[in-house]
Amino acid sequence: MSEASAPHAADRRELTAAQRNAVAELLRVSPVADELGRRFVRAGHELHLVGGSVRDALLGRLGDDLDFCTDAHPDETLRVLKGWAESIWETGREFGTIGAQRDGLRLEITTFRAESYDQVSRNPVVVYGTSLDEDLKRRDFTINAMAVSLPEHRFTDPHGGLDDISARMIRTPSTPGESFGDDPLRMLRAARFAAQLRFAVHPDVHRAMSEMSADLDRITAERIRDEFTKLLCGADPITGLRLLVDTGLAERFLPELTGLKLEIDEHAQHKDVYEHTLTVVENAVSYEEEGCDFILRMAALMHDVGKPATKAAAPDGRVSFHHHEVVGARLTKARMKAMRYPKEVIAKVTALVALHLRFYGYGRGEWTDSAVRRYVADAGDLLPRLHKLTRSDCTTRNRRKAAQLAADYDALEDRIARIAAEEDLARVRPDLDGNAIMELLGVPPGPVVGRAWKHLKEQRLEHGPLDRDAAEVELLRWARAEGLIS
Repeated sequence: MSEASAPHAADRRELTAAQRNAVAELLRVSPVADELGRRFVRAGHELHLVGGSVRDALLGRLGDDLDFCTDAHPDETLRVLKGWAESIWETGREFGTIGAQRDGLRLEITTFRAESYDQVSRNPVVVYGTSLDEDLKRRDFTINAMAVSLPEHRFTDPHGGLDDISARMIRTPSTPGESFGDDPLRMLRAARFAAQLRFAVHPDVHRAMSEMSADLDRITAERIRDEFTKLLCGADPITGLRLLVDTGLAERFLPELTGLKLEIDEHAQHKDVYEHTLTVVENAVSYEEEGCDFILRMAALMHDVGKPATKAAAPDGRVSFHHHEVVGARLTKARMKAMRYPKEVIAKVTALVALHLRFYGYGRGEWTDSAVRRYVADAGDLLPRLHKLTRSDCTTRNRRKAAQLAADYDALEDRIARIAAEEDLARVRPDLDGNAIMELLGVPPGPVVGRAWKHLKEQRLEHGPLDRDAAEVELLRWARAEGLIS
């Protein structure tokens, strides 16, 4: 690989090492990429590996999704791919993108672009470009504005992206104002890349993000949601979240996060609830076993958002936030709905927020086996996440108190395991099913069966499993009390 344009001043040994990493990564996919490049050249067109693929190759983390750009228009790209690609899709055709698969690699080939943006919706209006330099200039950040031409492996870096990778810095090819003016979502993408790559944001970029944060209002909720999800699932979400708050971007779509800065934590162990929340998110990440658990991270982020609305000061000066979990669950549901998250995701995050304080009475020795059963039943399949969220919420710097909380939760988990082994807590259901209820009471399907089922479930939670005879006696006793039988 050779350089078509010299990078800006930087340590030459570091750049050479970075290029060696890129070559090693590219060799892994080069049979397919080079073969595709030769096909485009034979058809009279250019083909370049670009964007995140080049960036990730330089970082030694190239995946199986490769991005290319070309001077060929979509119809011409389709002709090149026909008979070579194992499968082809055209879902991105309106943006000049044709997708294909070959040897386990997903390829996206996009015609050179010189797009402009609708000044109201800020959605891209695609205009095909005529050169690689033009295409690279319109990209969001310098680290995404590099290319490797195929099949010759010529490296092009007109905006110093290699320098910025070496410096772990996020800059824009044009001025930040021009770049964010083209597409305000790029401000959120800057925070997302900071979280994903552990890169710093250049001061000029940070300044523009602050000055132009209100422009994010022109972006659809779905686009914001997708970028925010990637940010929260980044390797360092705390850096990304701080950027959102510090620049005012969070205020545009997640004001509950900014609001936490004003609320003093009742434990007085943190500067404010905002800092406590970031620590809880960081703790939650440490409990993940494999990959990002967005539901756990989002619950950790939102678990205390009900505190501003429930803050109360006692005569002795102590601050409390009674029932903030209830208010927080309601706010979380409303916010995630506004961000267009799927209903099932909203339901799970909201349930965790509502349940996150339930544990804090356990250490006083007040929980009966019935309370443990209800804890497990209310959590359902969220119980493993609730365990992690509750442990993450312990951020006290008092070592003795932290050790006691950890021991209490260990004891609760042991108790759950013991009762589960005896009673199958994973399936807490009435000891009689609907058919048995109808047969014993002589009633058809309907509301009575549902009420009876609910009553038997409450008995199951309160007293544990009943044998068949005892369950039938309890059902008949309830039916008499309800006036259903004599």
